[in-house]
Amino acid sequence: MFRRLPLLVSLLALSAPALAQGPTFSPDAIRADVSFLADDLLEGRDAGTRGYDIAARYVAARFAALGLQQAVKDSWYQPVMLAVAELDAKVKPALTIGGTRFDTGGDVAIGAFGREPVQSIEAGAVFVGYGLQSDREKIDDYAGLDLRGKFAVALSGSPVGMPSEVGAHLAAEKALAAQKAGAIGLITIPSPSLLARTPWEKLRDRASEPTVSWLDAQAKPFTRTPAIRGSASVNGAATDALFAGSGRKIAAIMQLAGKKGGRPKGFALKPLIRLDRTSTVRTAASSNVIAILPGSDPSLEHEYVLLMAHLDHNGVRESAKGPDKIYNGAMDNASGTATMLAVAKAFADSGTRPKRSILFAAVTAEEDGLLGSQYLARNPVLPTGGKLVGVVNLDMPILTYDFADVVAFGAEHSTLGPIVDRAAKSAGVTLSPDPLPAEGLFTRSDHYRFVQEGVPSVFLMTGFAGPGKAAFEHFLKTDYHQPSDQISLPFNWQAAAKFARVNYAIARDIADAPQAPLWYQGDFFGDAFAPDQPKASTPK
Repeated sequence: MFRRLPLLVSLLALSAPALAQGPTFSPDAIRADVSFLADDLLEGRDAGTRGYDIAARYVAARFAALGLQQAVKDSWYQPVMLAVAELDAKVKPALTIGGTRFDTGGDVAIGAFGREPVQSIEAGAVFVGYGLQSDREKIDDYAGLDLRGKFAVALSGSPVGMPSEVGAHLAAEKALAAQKAGAIGLITIPSPSLLARTPWEKLRDRASEPTVSWLDAQAKPFTRTPAIRGSASVNGAATDALFAGSGRKIAAIMQLAGKKGGRPKGFALKPLIRLDRTSTVRTAASSNVIAILPGSDPSLEHEYVLLMAHLDHNGVRESAKGPDKIYNGAMDNASGTATMLAVAKAFADSGTRPKRSILFAAVTAEEDGLLGSQYLARNPVLPTGGKLVGVVNLDMPILTYDFADVVAFGAEHSTLGPIVDRAAKSAGVTLSPDPLPAEGLFTRSDHYRFVQEGVPSVFLMTGFAGPGKAAFEHFLKTDYHQPSDQISLPFNWQAAAKFARVNYAIARDIADAPQAPLWYQGDFFGDAFAPDQPKASTPK
C-alpha cells in the first residue's frame, strides 16, 4: 500500500485548490428540486392541500438525507392549523351608509371574517386622514379625535414623500393604530397613488378571495387586532355617502393627499354605518418544515441563524385565463426553496460545522399573509436557552439571467448589511441598494414576521444590473402569480448555483462571526421592535 503514497499525495495536491474554494453547488441538483416542486402533480402547492403536503414531505426527506436534526420533537414538521373564511354566497354582504345600502361588488369591497361568522355592526364613523400613529416619528392622525366604539375611515398607504419602508410599516399597522384609539372597525379609501397602480376593480376582486388565518391557543383565527371587528374598502358613491353633511369634499382631500407631504386632517363623519356579512369557516391542516444543523462552538451554539423560504404557492384556480389552471410557482418560490436546500447541503458537506447553529425552514401560507412565518416567529421551536439572532429570507429570486449584483432588502438597518456585502464580493457580485423603494418590499415577505419580533433580517433577491431590471420587470408583467410561472421559463441554472453560493457565504459569515447581528442605533425598525437590545453604531 505504501507504494501508492506518491499517487495519493499527487491527488490531494490536485484537489487542494477546489477544497480552498469551499463547497460546490450543482446547477443540476437545483434544477431537479425546482422541477419536482413546480410539477403539475403538486397542483400549485397551496397551503392546506395535498399538493403542499407532498412538497413538505419532499423537503423533509431532503433534510433527513443531509443528516440534519429535527427541530420539533420526533418530527420534521411544525403543525400550523389554518382557518379559511369565505363569504356565504347566499347572503350578500353590504355596507349601509346613512341609510343607503351598498352591496359588496360595486363601490364597496367586503371580505370574509373568520372570528365572527355572522355580523351586523352599527356605529358612527370618524375620518382619520391616513390613520397613522408613531411616537418615534411624532405622527398621530388620531390626536383630538374620539374613536371609541366607532369606525375609523382612513386613506390607504402613507403620505407622499414619507420614507418608503417607514411608510409601508405604518400603513400595515393601521388596524393596530385604530384599535389603540378605541375603534371597532376600519374602512379604507384607496388613495390616488394606490388607484394609479391597481384599479378599483382589481382591489374589489381581491376582497372576495378567502381570508386565511392560523388558529391560536383558543382555536380562534389569530389576529393582532381582536377589537377591530369590521372592515371594508369604499370607492365612488360610497365614499361620497361617507362624507355627506360634513362640509368636506373627497376631491379636495384626495388633491391634498396627492401632494408631497400632504396630510389630510381628521374629523367626525355624520352618517351612521352598518356592516352586514356572513362568512363560512373551515379548517385546513398545514405545516412548516424545519431542520437544525447544530453549532460547533459551546459558547455560541445556543444562538441560531435562520435561513428560510416559503414553500407554498397559489394552487389551482378555475378563474385563471386559458386552459392551464395550475399556479406552479417555479420562480415563486420553488427557486427560493431549492436555494435553501442547496445551502443546507453545502453546510452538511463542508466538513466544518458553523460556530452558531443553523435553522432551515420551508414555511407555509406566505401567499395567504405571511402566516407560516408568523406562526414560527410567535411559536419558536428552539430548545430552552436558544436565541434567534438573524434571518436570511429567500423569496422569488429571478433566475433567468446571469446576475451581476444582489439586493438585500433591509441590509441598511443592521450589521447584516456588511456581511451580505462581503458574501456578494466573495462570489464576484456586488450588493446594490433597493431598486424599488416605493414598493416597501422589506415589509412584504416572511422575514418581516421576525423583524416584528426584534430579529435583524434581510430578504435576498437577484439584482437589477445589466439585464436584471428587464428580466425582473418581464417576470412581474408576464409570469408573476400566473400559471406561466413554471419550469418552462428560461432558467439559468448556473446563475441559480451562484445565488446559492452567495447565500451560503452569508449564512456562514453570520454563523461564524464573533458578534451576532445588531440593529443600528437610531434605526426605525430597531427602535420600533427591539428598543432594549444593544445597538451598533450607524456607519458613516
